Amino acid sequence: MPNNCNILQTPASQPMNKPPTAEQASARLKVAVMGAGAVGCYYGGMLARAGHEVVLIARPQHVQAIARSGLRLQTQTIDEHIALAASSEAEAVQGAQLVLFCVKSTDTEAAGVLMRPYLSDDSLVLCLQNGVDNAERLRDVLPGQQVAQAVVYVATEMAGPGHVKHHGRGELVIEPCSAGDAVAQALIAAGVPVQISGNVRGELWAKLILNCAYNAVSAITQLPYGKTVKGAGVEELMRDVVAECLAVATADGVQVPGDVDAAVRKIAETMPGQYSSTAQDLARGKRSEIDYLNGLVVRRGEALGVATPANRVLWALVKLLESKQT
Repeated sequence: MPNNCNILQTPASQPMNKPPTAEQASARLKVAVMGAGAVGCYYGGMLARAGHEVVLIARPQHVQAIARSGLRLQTQTIDEHIALAASSEAEAVQGAQLVLFCVKSTDTEAAGVLMRPYLSDDSLVLCLQNGVDNAERLRDVLPGQQVAQAVVYVATEMAGPGHVKHHGRGELVIEPCSAGDAVAQALIAAGVPVQISGNVRGELWAKLILNCAYNAVSAITQLPYGKTVKGAGVEELMRDVVAECLAVATADGVQVPGDVDAAVRKIAETMPGQYSSTAQDLARGKRSEIDYLNGLVVRRGEALGVATPANRVLWALVKLLESKQT
């Protein structure tokens, strides 16, 4: 994370959050969001709006905008400036009971090491990331720390510095942990649907399969989901990708819940205007998470003897597009 800014508070003259009720105050959480991009700003903003003490650890341009005007949280039903703290230093996690860990999968270990000296023994680090192995990788660099994985289903974007725009959904699926129930209740009270699942590994693979079906195609074409699925041969390509992913998951002993094909169709229906995070990364000249999406399926397939040609092509094309930017 950048480290050239200190914690900045929104000035008192800016719009403030509604005062919490007595019940909310008694259950008030201190929350840090590590890697506050679109996902982290949305969930952090929702918790702050509900009266929790939130600090966003973000890039300097977002920190500066939040210091001036608060976090602008725009959804289909609200458009508010939320007062909260912001920093670009990892030490801002100090004292947090809950850390929403939202960095890119490529930065998991590095961000974990930066946080490590400042985490409390009883802090819960909740991974809100793409991919299926982030919690395991984070536990390796945070031994003894309570780390839990969550599956995130939300369509958001940073529409400008300090401005998060929510396009749809927002539910979380969290693995059981000692602080999980309290955290789930706080999120639910803040307007975030939450489910506790004993099969988060399967749920993570279900989300991975959705990402593998959509992210690369959206990135290569720079089109939103609703338009990509209308392309000639794209539905057939997506079916091939899904079938390969399911074959790898089965070979890996993963039980993927639900009707995956129906879930894939639902994405285009419920978020037709959404561009994938991979598409957004490429549009901004940033390295994407494709190695942890289609690339992970390719690697696991190789290890397990499962062919993954459709995933390999999508992974290779996105890597080529990334290489053009360096």
